[in-house]
Amino acid sequence: MTDSFKARTMLTVGTDHYEILSLGALKSLNVDRLPFSLKILLENLLRFEDGVNVTKGDIDALLKWDPKATPTHEIAFTPARVIMQDFTGVPCIVDLAAMREAIVRLGGDPQRVNPLAPAELVIDHSVQVDEYGAADSLKHNNEIEFQRNGERYMFLRWGQTAFSNFKVVPPNTGIVHQVNIERLARVIFSDDAAGKKAAYPDTLVGTDSHTTMVNSLGVLGWGVGGIEAEAAMLGQPVTMLIPQVIGFKLTGSLRAGTTATDLVLTVTEMLRKKGVVDKFVEFFGDGLKGLPLADRATIANMSPEFGSTCAIFPIDEETIRYLELTGRAADQIALVEAYAKAQGLWRVNGAPAADYTDVVELDLATVEPSLAGPKRPQDRVPLHKAKQVYQSSVKKMAEERTQKNPQATGVAQADVGGKRFEVRDGAVLIAAITSCTNTSNPSVLVAAGLLARNAYARGLNSQPWVKTSLAPGSRVVTDYLQKAGLLKDLEALGFYTVGYGCTTCIGNSGPLKPEISEAVRSGDVVACSVLSGNRNFEGRVHPEIKMNFLASPPLVVAYALAGSLDIDITTEPLGQDKDGKPVYLKDVWPSAQDVAAAVAASVDSAMFKKGYASVFAGDANWNAIKTPAGKIYSWDGKSTYVKNPPYFDGISMTPAPLTDIKGARALAVLGDSVTTDHISPAGNIAKSSPAAKYLMAQGVQAVDFNSYGARRGNHEVMMRGTFANIRLRNLLLPGTEGGVTVHMPSGEQMPIFDASVKYKAAGTPLVILAGKEYGTGSSRDWAAKGTMLLGVKAVIAESFERIHRSNLIGMGVLPLQFKEGQNAHSLGLTGKETFEIAGLNRGAAKFVKVIAKADDGTRTLTTEFEARLRIDTPKELDYYQHGGILQYVLRQLATASKAA
Repeated sequence: MTDSFKARTMLTVGTDHYEILSLGALKSLNVDRLPFSLKILLENLLRFEDGVNVTKGDIDALLKWDPKATPTHEIAFTPARVIMQDFTGVPCIVDLAAMREAIVRLGGDPQRVNPLAPAELVIDHSVQVDEYGAADSLKHNNEIEFQRNGERYMFLRWGQTAFSNFKVVPPNTGIVHQVNIERLARVIFSDDAAGKKAAYPDTLVGTDSHTTMVNSLGVLGWGVGGIEAEAAMLGQPVTMLIPQVIGFKLTGSLRAGTTATDLVLTVTEMLRKKGVVDKFVEFFGDGLKGLPLADRATIANMSPEFGSTCAIFPIDEETIRYLELTGRAADQIALVEAYAKAQGLWRVNGAPAADYTDVVELDLATVEPSLAGPKRPQDRVPLHKAKQVYQSSVKKMAEERTQKNPQATGVAQADVGGKRFEVRDGAVLIAAITSCTNTSNPSVLVAAGLLARNAYARGLNSQPWVKTSLAPGSRVVTDYLQKAGLLKDLEALGFYTVGYGCTTCIGNSGPLKPEISEAVRSGDVVACSVLSGNRNFEGRVHPEIKMNFLASPPLVVAYALAGSLDIDITTEPLGQDKDGKPVYLKDVWPSAQDVAAAVAASVDSAMFKKGYASVFAGDANWNAIKTPAGKIYSWDGKSTYVKNPPYFDGISMTPAPLTDIKGARALAVLGDSVTTDHISPAGNIAKSSPAAKYLMAQGVQAVDFNSYGARRGNHEVMMRGTFANIRLRNLLLPGTEGGVTVHMPSGEQMPIFDASVKYKAAGTPLVILAGKEYGTGSSRDWAAKGTMLLGVKAVIAESFERIHRSNLIGMGVLPLQFKEGQNAHSLGLTGKETFEIAGLNRGAAKFVKVIAKADDGTRTLTTEFEARLRIDTPKELDYYQHGGILQYVLRQLATASKAA
């Protein structure tokens, strides 16, 4: 590698000597003014300077960074590792297996398709809450998980042996991001490449948008689509524009009665209003000195919800304390501290702030108890206004219900286990302590346990219609709750452990009791959930629940007791005690002193060392799975979980030239905030859906459908599930919900998948019209893969979320953006026009011409407008010209293999 700045030097830590790229060598170039996150990018460029992918000019551009300027300079960032979860990780390994076959067809060596950087996959997305409320719920849910997912797990075990640098954390261990901060994150990497030790920052990309949780440790990383992660594994740098950086200044400290959850919902609201998409967010200020790392992790976790690329904290004494608590080796901790101090990456109280693009400030003392909902995480609701927000929302829903179904009253009787009760509008049907956002934080989990203890002692219990669950993000949580004596108190209210995985937060909430489901249907009840998760989009948590509220774990318990959102739990009683006296939230809420004392007495380093001693080993279920042999995967034609995808069918060494898109039809016209959940749902497969019909044709019974997320290794299921969310509203059919559209020119109404088949048979290309924030939510590559497989050539939206825009390019789908102030409505587009997109062969053009023609039977009306081409970097243009990132990488690998 080149070293234009003579930055290569040695760092001594104890008796060890490490080669580093010293940022101190650039001190005269004002490197101290750079934000923490850009210093990490700078070190990365220095280390990978080769005159080709990274040039001296790239390093100069970062050193001369203008915080106020619009980003224009592209750089190549090379992460140290890749992390995955199984929903997105399985299709990654499927694609790598398919690439091995394809490279052989192109005359290359299959061993070229192999991770060059460490790749770790944590199986956490597959366990579902089938059983709950009993001591054996965990056991039963684990058994069902392995029965459902045997094919997928067998494939992953093959991947462990077939690919080097690839490790799997088996099921029943924890949630990927919690396992990452508690065990996998290095903070500072060290290796012995080329016969000498080197030290450098731990950096990563992950196939889950909440990869940013590790930013709490000072580790720079973010979520990308699976296709981009595959490229990173195969040695491709991540191309990006040098970003703007928003500084978030924290002062003061949280008041008693507020939690890290309340804090992160406040931060999310503030930053979503500020607008931080495509920007880095960096936290600074003296408020950090009293902010525990677990609270930092809660904030960093929700970076996707406020829209930033990352949400990073600097390394400081609190980082070191956490590394010690979680059982990291002493020599590793010493390296972290020495490296951070030597490189100017160590936070010092009172130090001057870096230069930032802009600064947002928050006095922690102003944070108040909050929820977020009923359908977006950025819609913070002060706890004392939750009832008011619920009533305002349900009023609109009730009016729509009356128009559609005048007989529905919003209430119905249910009889469960001999108990008869009403299920009415506002009923909390799911109360879930779930998600690494909060289960990584001992303070809020201990607070939930203490609230449960206090409530049970007063004679309160969860309402019988509430599905209660506890899904810790690691086994350490169970250890400290048991040691504190709080697990039994949570269980007394029905919060039994149901699994060590994401569960309700990603839609794996499992079925409601049949009697309750029937009551919801018969009364058309507007039911609610309360969960300690990070996402509450429509249709995500459960198909029968229409309002979802994010809340801290103690508030989840409180709402299980109250049983309804139609209660102001700050002023109305949660229930009555044994003597019939009202019990209020303030009567059972634990004091900050009690929480702190319980955490101090019950959480220790030995738990982490024991819990993670054999993190890659797995249990008897995992080790009993038969592992296929061979470097090329033997595809099972009968498998309904893992199939060879069609991305490389007919591929040649030379991509076809770009041509204009002509005669296209709109497959869907969508509004604002269409999420990747709307585009590619992860939850239940509806029995009447095209995906269900396909599975039944393969002999799969409805009880074995599993979820879309678990079927992501099968493109046949996933393309049929694209745009199949039950809450998707296609404006081509106003007033309807679900994956339906109008086929043109026939005018026939049909499922979106069926329409795509008809269009494909006629050779008709497709487009999507959309509003603002298209593709918000999870870093779900199937939202782009499915779009491409349906025949969509372009998406024209008012704005895109970062990851989804990148994923579309990665699959060869063109992202186009309406000019400011324009949208489909303002241009008079109905979606029933034919579309031509001209100017694609002009290379790096910033705008293309779109021509829409509508025929009303007597004349043709033409609308012409310019749309911004959202191919933002030269490397993205390369990917698009090759038909996608996977095709680009495959051709590169095949070329290198032939030259070897």
